[in-house]
Amino acid sequence: MKILLTNDDGIHAKGIMAIHRIFSANHDVSVIAPDRERSAVGHGITLNNPIRADRIRINDHDWGYAVSGTPVDCVKLGILELLDELPDLVISGINPGANTGVNINYSGTVAAAKEASLYGIPSISASMQGHHPVYFDDAASFMLKLAQRISKTELPSGTFLNVNFPDMPITNSSGIRISRQDLKFYKEYIQKKTDPRNRTYYWHGVELEKDLPDPHADTPLLSRDYISITPIKCDMTDYDLMDDLKFFETDQSFMD
Repeated sequence: MKILLTNDDGIHAKGIMAIHRIFSANHDVSVIAPDRERSAVGHGITLNNPIRADRIRINDHDWGYAVSGTPVDCVKLGILELLDELPDLVISGINPGANTGVNINYSGTVAAAKEASLYGIPSISASMQGHHPVYFDDAASFMLKLAQRISKTELPSGTFLNVNFPDMPITNSSGIRISRQDLKFYKEYIQKKTDPRNRTYYWHGVELEKDLPDPHADTPLLSRDYISITPIKCDMTDYDLMDDLKFFETDQSFMD
C-alpha cells in the first residue's frame, strides 16, 4: 500500500516515527507533517501566508517533508502537489494524549484524517492516552493490522476511523471496542493573571470529571483501558431534523 503519514505534533514526534518504522518495512510510506507542534488547530488551513515544505531526512534512509502549515495543509499539499499519486491510506498520529469526546472537534490529528476522507481517501487518526506515552510501537503494530483489514473491507466514502489507545502493551489492554463519540462537555474555566509588567493574560483549562455515564462512548472506554475505535462521518447533516423543518419551505410568512 501507498501510505501518507502526518500528525499535529511535528515531523520528528515519536508517534509518527513509530508508525513509519512499522509500516515502511513492507509498504511505500511518505511523511508530510508540520515542522513543529500544531496541536489543537482543528481543521484550520493557511490562507494568508505562503506554505513552505522542506525536504528533510527522517532517518538514515528516508526523507519526509516538514511543512510550515497545519496538519490539514500537509494533507492538501501531499494530495495536490507533492505526491506522484494518491495514497491508498492516510494515517494521522500517533498523537500523545487522547482525542476522544468533544476534543475531536479541536484536534489537528483528527482533522488531518478528516481532510483525507473528504478527498475520498481511507484514513485513520490515532492517539494514545497520557501526556508522555511510551508504548507507541505497540500501537503502531496494531495500526498495521488495522490498515491491512481496512484495505480488504473498504470504509464508506466520507467516513474515517478515530482510534485511541491506552498507554500499555496491547496484550495488557482490556480489548477492542467500537465506540460512539462522547459528547459530555467538560467544565471549563479561565484563569486571569497579571504578568511582571502588569499586563493581564489568561490561561484556559478544564476540569476532568470522573463521572462518565455512557459506558459505550470513547472516553469512558479508554478510561477502562479499552482500545476505542470510533467511526466518524464528515457529513454533519442532522437528517432526523430535516423533516421537522420542512414547514419552512411552505410557510409564506418567512417570505413576506
